[in-house]
Amino acid sequence: MPITILDGIVIGVALFSAVLAMVRGFSREVLSVASWVGAAAAAYFLYPVLLPYAKDYTTSDTVAMVGSAAAVFLVALIVISFITMRIADFIIDSRIGALDRTLGFLFGAARGILLVVVAMLFFNWLVAPQQQPSWVTTAKSKPLLDNLGSRLVALLPEDADATILDRLRGKPAEGEGGTEDPDGAAGGTNQAPAEETPATNG
Repeated sequence: MPITILDGIVIGVALFSAVLAMVRGFSREVLSVASWVGAAAAAYFLYPVLLPYAKDYTTSDTVAMVGSAAAVFLVALIVISFITMRIADFIIDSRIGALDRTLGFLFGAARGILLVVVAMLFFNWLVAPQQQPSWVTTAKSKPLLDNLGSRLVALLPEDADATILDRLRGKPAEGEGGTEDPDGAAGGTNQAPAEETPATNG
């Protein structure tokens, strides 16, 4: 079976990512990813702090929410990136610089393959198997990409998109609202007779 265009894309993306990571170094690549993850986590948990101030400038709750999250994300990304870049420069200039670049090459190759796997997941989702071109279906790398893609999807929690949207919109998790409503209703029914008793005695 000859090598197809898809195989060439996989090799090209993996090689380009590997060389780029080797030049930058493993520590810099990992810390760069950590910076984005840390900034995203900060935006996810800290945007409610800025949300009341953002609502003073817009009547749309969605715009206020997005603006608050974006502001927290950018500030956190700048601060964390400044710190991580200092750490990465120190590691690269040290004696383990050669090892750092070697590990960076391996990390970059894995990252490139992961990018192609994610792209293939979207491609399989948008294009039916019967409509996919032959250079995709007959590629030697197609079974590997599909296998890695299925494992990646299996790691995701169920209804991950709905969970994230509910958190961003400020909705309570399932079961939280249900436990409060019955208590509130019961409290209201118990207080009503107590308020009417003094009225009948008067």
